[in-house]
Amino acid sequence: MPRRAFMLIADIAGYTRFMKVHRVNLSHAQYIVAQLLEAVIDAASPKLRLAKLEGDAGFFFAEVPPDESLASHLDRVRLIADAFRRRKTELEIDRLCNCDGCVQASQLRIKFIAHEGEVAFQKIKRHSELAGVDVILVHRLLKNDVPLPEYLLMSEPVTSRASEAVRHKCTPIEHDLEGFGPTPGFYVDLEALAPAADAPYAPSFWRKLVGWVAMTWRSLPYFLGLRTPCEGFTNLGAIGEGKSLPPYAGVVSSAPPPAARKRED
Repeated sequence: MPRRAFMLIADIAGYTRFMKVHRVNLSHAQYIVAQLLEAVIDAASPKLRLAKLEGDAGFFFAEVPPDESLASHLDRVRLIADAFRRRKTELEIDRLCNCDGCVQASQLRIKFIAHEGEVAFQKIKRHSELAGVDVILVHRLLKNDVPLPEYLLMSEPVTSRASEAVRHKCTPIEHDLEGFGPTPGFYVDLEALAPAADAPYAPSFWRKLVGWVAMTWRSLPYFLGLRTPCEGFTNLGAIGEGKSLPPYAGVVSSAPPPAARKRED
């Protein structure tokens, strides 16, 4: 039986197509995005439940009555954005590695897509997934013409049930979505919705070292070729198009400078 749900996609992007196709770069990019997604998931809980991890994005939902205000759910976007920025700052300050994956982490941005509609819970073995036309719609909205690097894009049903303060910041936009045709929406600059705050975070050599060890340990399956780094990352599709990863070059290539020289392709 279909139910009403508020749906939110938190999508991380920012790695450029100029990042070298190197196992270290991609393995560290995998680790960094995973760290940011963990921060996003923690901030979304318990108000929003994780429906699915979709590469470099998280798909969340919450069941809602038909006429309930969505203000509290949209407030959660601000908390998620704050958690994302805070974790990104920590990773930047604690960085010991100079590979492309680590250096370009400072360029990572987050965007949000919000929609409200009918969903069905589809059980596949022991896993439940959301299904339905509205689930397709919220994912189609990922491809949009919003002229901002970080934003919250809301469908009309969400905007109509947002707080007056959020509606006041909205800019209307219309998309021609495949299978849906002209679809109105409204977007808000994330900086206006959740202004970035300068949180004090003092650098520490030991914390940097512990962080580097954790990153190297969790990256080992990718270094060894046991797993494919950045698999399913839609925002990394342009990197190395038509190329394959170079042969495994050894974990030493990821050692923190200046203890070891970074090997090049």
